[in-house]
Amino acid sequence: MVEIVVSIAAKVSEYLVDPVVRQLGYLFNYRANIEDLSQKVLKLKDDRDRQQHSVDEAIRNGHKIEHDVCKWLTRADGFIQDACDFLEFEKEARKSCFNGLCPNLKSRYRLSRAARKRAGIAVQIHGDSQFERVSYRPPLLEIRSAPSEALPSRLMALNEVMDALREENINRIGVWGLGGVGKSTLVKHVGDQAAQEKLFDMVVTASVLQTPDFKIIQGQVADKLDMKFEEESEQGRASRLYHRIKEEKTILVVLDDLWAEVDLEKLGIPSPDDHKGCKLLLTSRNKDVLANQMGTQKDFRVEHLQEDEAWILFKNRAVVDSIENLDLESIAVDIAKEWAGLPLAIVTLAKALKNKSLFIWKDALQQLKTQTSINISGMETKVYSSLKLSYDYLEGDEVKSLFLLCGLFSNYIHLRDLLKYGVGLWLFQGTNTLEEATNRIDALVENLKTSNLLLETGCDGVARMHDVVRITARKIASKEHHVFTLQRTTVREEGWPRMDELKKITWASLNDCDIHELTEGLVCPNLEFFGCFPNNNLYVKILDSFFEGMKRLKVLDFTRLQLTSLPSSFCCLKNLGTLCLDECKLGDIVMIAELKKLKILSLMYSDIEELPREIAELTHLRLLDLKGSSKLKVIPTDVISGLARLENLCLENSFTQWEMEGKSNACLAELNHLTLLTSLDIQIPDAKLLPKDMVFENLDRYKILVGDTWMREAYFDTNRILKLNKFDTSLHLVDGISKLLKRTRSTLA
Repeated sequence: MVEIVVSIAAKVSEYLVDPVVRQLGYLFNYRANIEDLSQKVLKLKDDRDRQQHSVDEAIRNGHKIEHDVCKWLTRADGFIQDACDFLEFEKEARKSCFNGLCPNLKSRYRLSRAARKRAGIAVQIHGDSQFERVSYRPPLLEIRSAPSEALPSRLMALNEVMDALREENINRIGVWGLGGVGKSTLVKHVGDQAAQEKLFDMVVTASVLQTPDFKIIQGQVADKLDMKFEEESEQGRASRLYHRIKEEKTILVVLDDLWAEVDLEKLGIPSPDDHKGCKLLLTSRNKDVLANQMGTQKDFRVEHLQEDEAWILFKNRAVVDSIENLDLESIAVDIAKEWAGLPLAIVTLAKALKNKSLFIWKDALQQLKTQTSINISGMETKVYSSLKLSYDYLEGDEVKSLFLLCGLFSNYIHLRDLLKYGVGLWLFQGTNTLEEATNRIDALVENLKTSNLLLETGCDGVARMHDVVRITARKIASKEHHVFTLQRTTVREEGWPRMDELKKITWASLNDCDIHELTEGLVCPNLEFFGCFPNNNLYVKILDSFFEGMKRLKVLDFTRLQLTSLPSSFCCLKNLGTLCLDECKLGDIVMIAELKKLKILSLMYSDIEELPREIAELTHLRLLDLKGSSKLKVIPTDVISGLARLENLCLENSFTQWEMEGKSNACLAELNHLTLLTSLDIQIPDAKLLPKDMVFENLDRYKILVGDTWMREAYFDTNRILKLNKFDTSLHLVDGISKLLKRTRSTLA
């Protein structure tokens, strides 16, 4: 019974007494509840500020903030604002009651109850702030920038590479081209396109550069894969990266700017053979690096821009408003042409000339036309430095010297000219014959082509150099080897270097210049090469003393000059090894016989009518080139046979007045005395002139035409040609001709 009474009393207390006490407590604990709320708001503010600091730091580090953290901050900010407004209201309410001296019990009750409730919410919000982490590192996205110009050649190249990526059996693709031509830009857009089309689950890119740092490369790839390395060693990082890449079902790995073979295993990139879903896209300036060293299956060359594309790029980057007047536009068009379609140079120049005055544009055009060192903002650091890397990376002094020699040419580079110059300058060490030197040149030129420092022309034996590369070559030659060049300008005495600089010059070349006089007093004791190429066939006054200060000269090329006689100082050139008087109007050249060390003599397309008998005194002569000298009618007997060391004789479209032995003109039998002859180009008007004992067994290269009516082709695709026109088959073929027929690749009877 007692227990029942107690139970009933407890229930009565629970439902009647406790609520009354609790309600009265709001009145009695009014100040305590207000103060408690105030303290909890302050504590929550501190907590909110601490979380905000973490958020700000994460944002500065490029992290994304967790969604629940953002929601908590929003909730906390809202509550704090509400609580502060409430406390301010309570303060004002207290003032209205004479600071509590005449309290409004009803108001106190409501405020105390509200404060107690808010304090509980503050505790709850504070408790919800214990986050495992505030932020996370998002996966890195490529910075995508669509090209401002839809250039047809670049769109075509992009589509070609994309088509190769779609081929199932193609997993190693190469992109190659000259430095600054746009390889990196192209593969960047390829990566973007591949990502947009979802050809791969992941596309990652890394720059290799000329001195690869494997840790940096691994880091670039890891960033794209949103992974961090715990391993310190290169090998450990490679293993971690290798397994991470293999987790991707399909992945495109773009390695940009390769200069040599890269060990993929050492880097941590699975080869496509190990990971069928992995494809490689590689770029290099050197095709050999891609095709032979990295084993690419398809290679795409990025060519320079077409003329109209170059203009579009230049105009857009220089800003249309800057070139809207007609005078400036015509100059701008010429400037765009001069850069020959190299995007890096075009963009750099456009930025430098943007909003500049007309006279600055004119000066820039003049610098470009003369192909001198161009003093324009950005050219040194961006364009020249980029192309010089290709030069620096060439292996060996020979290929570097040949590259600089090619830089002296203004347009097309004939490999035969390189032979003449190179032999005269002693560039090719270890070569004892012209045939060996020719093979060396072919190999070096091929090296320069694969490095994109020389370009194809479609013609055998002819190469060319991009204008910007030529400017770079001349700049290097000037700085490192004291080479002096002038182009497309008028040569005046004041245009030559100072006397102290002249003494250092090793090579000098005057290309397409307006030249009226070669002045005296040029003291160049170290000069080994001198080339003079006027822009038309002019009479150039050469003072008799001109060569007195050039006694070390090894190569002299006078082209398109009128030389009624040679200057008396010509005899000072005792070390001259190569003399070229091509396309010259020649008078008395007997003095050439005094050049006892001469190895190369070229009189191509000259108007010479009779070869001086004294030429036979050039006993060291190895090459005699009379190609195109159609007026040549007389070669005295015994001149050819006297040139016992001759290895190369070219009479293409030249001398045909062969006679029988015992006459005053040269006979074919003299060729039998040239036991070292390996290259021969002649026309024999009558087969009866061939001696029966004619021997041609040492010839490696030959173009021999037998017959009186021939139209010579300008281009041959073989070095062994024998053509017989209206040949009398009743005549017994001489032994030499019979043997040549067996080795000839092109014959016509």
